[in-house]
Amino acid sequence: MSNIEQTLSIIKPDAVERNLDQQIKTIFKNKGFKILKEKKLRLEKSEAEQFYKVHETKPFYNDLCEYLSSGTIVVMVLEKENAIKSNRNLMGATDPSKAEEGTIRRQFGKSIDKNSVHGSDSLENAKIEIDFFFKTS
Repeated sequence: MSNIEQTLSIIKPDAVERNLDQQIKTIFKNKGFKILKEKKLRLEKSEAEQFYKVHETKPFYNDLCEYLSSGTIVVMVLEKENAIKSNRNLMGATDPSKAEEGTIRRQFGKSIDKNSVHGSDSLENAKIEIDFFFKTS
């Protein structure tokens, strides 16, 4: 039984400003992901706050919002079998220094904050995050 899922992926400002977006997209494609939708944009801080609302109570919330709205990002809807788990494995640990060899964050991440990519952590959040950027209404 196939389990095709969609997940949201964001190439964060640190990676976009280093012109890594094409390279990161190629990694996704080489790992069997289809990029169904994508767009390049810059969020206002208020939009970043809305996007990361789930982390509102955490100490890093404000820095996270500042950072996501600090430059251009690339948002994509990725699709493949078990996309959420596959993407999380491919991204690697939040802290690039603890991420496994061959992961995107190990390869490109600069710090816990500037870790180059974001990916949805559950089916439920994937739907919310995809709707946030690609509302079909």
